[in-house]
Amino acid sequence: MKMTPGEFSDWDAKRITLLGMSGVGKTTLADKLPKKTWFHYSGDYRIGTRYLNEPISDNIKRQAMEVPFLRELLRSDSIYIRSNITVDNLVPVSTFLGKLGDPARGGLSLEEFKRRQALHRDAEIRAMRDVPEFIRKVESIYGYRNFINDAGGSVCELDDPDTLEILAEHTLIVYIRTTPELEHMLIERARNDPKPLYYRESFLDEQLPVFMAENGYASIDRMPPDQFVSWVFPKLFHSRLPRYQAIADRYGYTVDAGEIAQVETEADFLALLRDALGR
Repeated sequence: MKMTPGEFSDWDAKRITLLGMSGVGKTTLADKLPKKTWFHYSGDYRIGTRYLNEPISDNIKRQAMEVPFLRELLRSDSIYIRSNITVDNLVPVSTFLGKLGDPARGGLSLEEFKRRQALHRDAEIRAMRDVPEFIRKVESIYGYRNFINDAGGSVCELDDPDTLEILAEHTLIVYIRTTPELEHMLIERARNDPKPLYYRESFLDEQLPVFMAENGYASIDRMPPDQFVSWVFPKLFHSRLPRYQAIADRYGYTVDAGEIAQVETEADFLALLRDALGR
């Protein structure tokens, strides 16, 4: 969706999609908007509670079955296990994605890892394609006119133009570009506390043999799971930046994370977007 600053000001039902790397401030920004007038749609929350809910629960139960005490309770239907996903706690989603490597240290085989990655990709596409229907529902049921789509950090990896077309048709796409300072912080954070991530399959197939050769691993089940995530994150980070910029150039607009950090109120946010539209 493209519009002039004047058209944006006159738009009585503001519908925004925020794109950018995880950690650039999308959720923090969405949380600053008045909850009485803005509906906050979290793509990752939708993925976890709707499209990966059953696989996530199955994964938790599979782990619980390894504990004799819990196994008997589960088999006799004496306990109920489910994840507790919230917008601010998406750990069950990342735990399901998992990491490649030594199974003794919680790692997954390449086959299982790719299976989960494919499920996540499908779930993310579905969650983003749900945006138009959610816009309709939250207005008709709850009376929300303003809508902000807090998209996941891997949207640029989906290689699904139809999904981007849907988002662009129904929302104003705003890409939050990282600053050099934030880039350094995010890369250091990933090295010190590596989290499970989604990778394009072609990217994974390209990088995994390089990592194994550099570190002398003859097989994936010898790899420490955290080591690969720490090693590959800077490469993933820099591969995503031009992809996000290409989406913004074609479908939307770009703001810097430094500008977003200065936003404190709804008025600040709207003024920043008007400036971005006018550039």
